[in-house]
Order: sequence, then structure tokens, then C-alpha cells
Amino acid sequence: MTTLFISDLHLEADRPEIGDQFADFLENEAKSAEALYILGDFFEAWVGDDDPDEYYATIKQSLRDLVDHGVPVYFMHGNRDFMIGDKFAAETGVTILPDPCPAEFYGKQVLLSHGDALCTDDVEYQQSRVMTRNPEWQAMILAKPLEERLAIAAHARAQSAARSATLGEEIMDVNTDEVRRSISEHGVDILLHGHTHRPAIHDVEVDERVARRIVLGDWYEQGSVLRWDADGPVLSKLPR
Repeated sequence: MTTLFISDLHLEADRPEIGDQFADFLENEAKSAEALYILGDFFEAWVGDDDPDEYYATIKQSLRDLVDHGVPVYFMHGNRDFMIGDKFAAETGVTILPDPCPAEFYGKQVLLSHGDALCTDDVEYQQSRVMTRNPEWQAMILAKPLEERLAIAAHARAQSAARSATLGEEIMDVNTDEVRRSISEHGVDILLHGHTHRPAIHDVEVDERVARRIVLGDWYEQGSVLRWDADGPVLSKLPR
């Protein structure tokens, strides 16, 4: 059987074609998988598990159906949906993973991550990341009315888009030294992440050996999936 890995779908009602492709993916390929791993930025924005958004409710039900079909689903927070919590997990049946998360697949030691923590050249973002992952900060935000949280999220997205337009691509990409440090610290063969929207498989020289870094793609124009079975991992596009 095959284990599937995806990330960076950025699901929202304004991009229904992504949700439609994801629903088709769940209904067909994912139903025969050994497991599905979603490595962050599954949603474009998430302001709390109490959001009654009908579109998101449909997505949650699709995940619940897959889990009930017998396929375990694992979820890792991204920089867009780090507010997903226990209620979401209970409703969908997914298991929430820490970031980073060491694991073993088909005899290989693997480190799973969303990937944003590896982009250490972007100092301003890393400072913001520390703040937004703080449970006290999250509790403060969740205490606000839903309408206010939605406005805050919209403002943050606009700021992020404006800022990204002024930064060089190398600033927003992973830092090579941080990649090597993470691989060495966890003693893994493969680092698997998303976030950068640059799907590829890279060789990484670390500790006098060659490890690999596998980067998942986004779903804006087409799907992206890593299929992994006994023959090894294969990174593929999913035409829309």
C-alpha cells in the first residue's frame, strides 16, 4: 500500500476548483492509501474551530468520511492554519502532529515539517512565528468575537502578500544550514516539508553522508502529492 503526503492546498471558498480536486483525490486515490499526511497550510486561513463556515464544514466532513473508511489522516499545522485545535481533530478524526515530527516510513528515518521554521533568513517572520505559536497569544485571539478574528486574519493575509512582494525569493526559501542542522539533530535520512511551493527532491550533504530533502508543491494550479511505498518516494503532479 501507498502512504500519501500533501501540503499547501490553501483551501477556501474563493478557490472552489482546489476543493473539488481535493474531494476527487479523497474519493479515489486516498481511499486505497495506507495513510494520508497533510503537512500544513491545508486552509488559506483558520481563525478557530468555532468558525461555522459552510465550505469548511464540507471539507471537514470529507476528512471524516476518509477516516471512517479506515484511512488514518495526520495533520500538521502550517503558517495559515496554526489555530486548528482539538475540536477540529475530534470532528474530523485526524491526528494532529507536532512540528517537526520524526517518523519512519518503509525503513527510512524521516523528519516531517511544514517548512516555515526552516526559513531562518526571514528574521521578521520567525519572530512573528514565535508569537503566533504561543498558547497565551492564541488564547487571547480566540477570546475575541469571530467577526473580529476574521478581520484580523484578512488584514494579516494582505500584509503578508504585500511583504512577500518586496522580499527576494532566497529570503523566503529554506536556509541550507538550518536544513543540515535539522537533519543532523534528528539523525534522519529524509527531511520532508512543504511551505515554499517549490516541489523538488534535493540531495543534502550532512555528517559525511548524503541525505535528501523532499519539498511538496502547492495546489494553486494543479495538485501535488508524494506517493511512498516499498519502492520508495515519488513526487508527482496531479493535473487539474
